[in-house]
Amino acid sequence: MYVRDLDIRDYRSWSNLHIELAPGISLFVGRNGYGKTNIVEAVGYAAHLSSHRVNQDAPLVRQGAKNARISLTAVNQGRELTAHLLIKPHGANQAQINRTRLKSTREILGVVKTVLFSPEDLALVRGEPAERRAYLDHIIASRTPRLAGVKADYDKVLRQRNALLKSASAALRRGYGDSDGQSALATLDVWDQQLANLGAQVIQGRLELLDELGPLIAESYASLAPESRPAHVEYKSTVDVTDRSVIEAMLLTELAAKRNREIERGISLVGPHRDDLILNLGPQPAKGFASHGETWSYAISLRFAEFQILRQDGSDPILILDDVFAELDAKRRTKLVALATQAEQVLITAAVDGDLPDNLEPSVRFEVTVRDDEEGRISEIMQVSPTGDDDE
Repeated sequence: MYVRDLDIRDYRSWSNLHIELAPGISLFVGRNGYGKTNIVEAVGYAAHLSSHRVNQDAPLVRQGAKNARISLTAVNQGRELTAHLLIKPHGANQAQINRTRLKSTREILGVVKTVLFSPEDLALVRGEPAERRAYLDHIIASRTPRLAGVKADYDKVLRQRNALLKSASAALRRGYGDSDGQSALATLDVWDQQLANLGAQVIQGRLELLDELGPLIAESYASLAPESRPAHVEYKSTVDVTDRSVIEAMLLTELAAKRNREIERGISLVGPHRDDLILNLGPQPAKGFASHGETWSYAISLRFAEFQILRQDGSDPILILDDVFAELDAKRRTKLVALATQAEQVLITAAVDGDLPDNLEPSVRFEVTVRDDEEGRISEIMQVSPTGDDDE
């Protein structure tokens, strides 16, 4: 898979950008803050409907613009599809494939698939459980868009259930002896059923993914850091997931057991939104015990395993390396380039040439600069030869 054509308008620092790409390595070089990461972020947004840098869409829209647009044409085993996204700072986004308007933006998932390495990946190891849950859920959404809808429905039910726990706290405490309490508890029972049903599907999807992903993570880490302790991962849930056939029943049982605590705290304490992917090195968790080098190796291993599992589904995802070489030592730079050469298309950003490993041979090079005008700072781009000379 590769992106042949990319067009973005009013996206962050870009007023208007149109570039043609091809298989191989495309290199974007520019100083920090010039907008090179915004280019690859736009490609990643089309793949995941989310940014790897912010949790909301409003920052993606250029200041003063009403909305942002991303259009790209992806080629997958000879078949071309063009995806269009309209991103609104407030309100529902819109999506289109070729000339067909989609009912939901989620229907665009799968047109393009990406795996992104960035400095933020250290949060996968050092950060909170939400980072690792998102890692699993993004892969699941890329492979099975239907489950992305299940996760979105679960999140919606979770928000409504939490709203009930907070707004009807007094009535819920009064219980069935009070008419308002009886009504609130009946509504809570409905949300419990939906939360358990959808939550069981989310957990099941994550466990099935880990069955495939776990060995790939361990293998990738061993190749990157053979001198280190062995890596292995495990899923930690708020319910017992030993018997996967009864996860929904286990969720309902645990929701009943925790009901009084949830009413007291006004928040849902059971479900996949509280689960975690535990990353271990030998007998210890990597978080808090891994060195800086081991942490980087683990983060790269997670992304490498993601790349491998997506390519097993039939085509290579687009590999994006966003300002990562500056963070790595020479050995890991070399190994990462070896990985990059396996992908059909690679998009790489770097601040300066000195950050790049000697064995990197890009097919095309773009230099990103900025200019200031009445609209503010605007990013600009120029294609040059891989050696840095302007193309004629």
